[in-house]
Amino acid sequence: MKRPTIADIARQAGVSKVAVSYALNDQPGVSEQTRARIKAIAAEVGWRPSSAARALNGAQARAVGLAVCRPARTLGVEPFFMELVGGIESELAPRSIALMLQIVTSHEAEIELYRRWWGEGRVDGVLMVDLHDDDARVAALETMDLPAVVLGPPGAAGGVPSVWSDDGASIHETVAYLAALGHRAIARVAGLRHLAHTSARDTAFEDSCRAAGLPAPVVVHTDYSGDQGAGATRTLLIAPERPTAIIYDNDIMALAGLSVAQELNVQVPRELSLVAWDDSPFTRAVRPQLTALTRDIGAYGAHAARTLLAAVAKEPVSHSQVPAARLVPRASTGSPHTR
Repeated sequence: MKRPTIADIARQAGVSKVAVSYALNDQPGVSEQTRARIKAIAAEVGWRPSSAARALNGAQARAVGLAVCRPARTLGVEPFFMELVGGIESELAPRSIALMLQIVTSHEAEIELYRRWWGEGRVDGVLMVDLHDDDARVAALETMDLPAVVLGPPGAAGGVPSVWSDDGASIHETVAYLAALGHRAIARVAGLRHLAHTSARDTAFEDSCRAAGLPAPVVVHTDYSGDQGAGATRTLLIAPERPTAIIYDNDIMALAGLSVAQELNVQVPRELSLVAWDDSPFTRAVRPQLTALTRDIGAYGAHAARTLLAAVAKEPVSHSQVPAARLVPRASTGSPHTR
């Protein structure tokens, strides 16, 4: 079906295209009777304004952008991003604002995408995820007039407003809990080393273990995938001195770790306690159910979307903090026992 145009409306109404433009944009130049007739015809044929034309006229795009620099295969299996997008959409959809989601292969490509989106008037602002330390994207956004909000620690966000949670507090709570259960050998299967929130968790983990009087902790960095989570767990469990507790940076890796423990006949939680960062239905669908650090990811996304919409409306915005993930003990953690 051909998309209806102003020319189609003009032909059906028996007026000029200029008259149709005046009527649809509520400008003077046509009578109220003609304006009403033109608008009725536009509604009947399903006419909608062109986003490109709106951009040329300086109108808002009524869309925000989200670029993700991660392999598509990891996004497809990680509940975090789907819950985050759901939260963002909970604020955008009621306002008829679209979310433009695109996967990119590098930060250079992401920066170029921002410039293209902004230059072509495709978006009114962007949400930036997976903040790095010394992130080139932050510097690029600071030079543009493009409204933006970062989801990540404010220390690495520069002059771009950020929405963040205190991951360090969550790590401290988890290590203190495991130490209280009697664990002394605690390891962590972490995410990507270069991410700012991974660095924050690394530092907090080391500080928490030191404060609890525990030996220097072991951290294995991965790409967040189940495959690498399983590989890291296997390496830890076949080591001469294996840990009695492991903290995972997402639920997918924790589930993979549980599978490896069962494969190696390591009893959970009798011989090994497991903690997943980010709760999901998956953590409660297995046996034993996984102890998890839970947070309202949907509310996190919604808060970021509201902050961005405020920036688009040229309201003053600044860094804002959302509640930290809290520990929910379940059957995968307990006091350690030797065989």
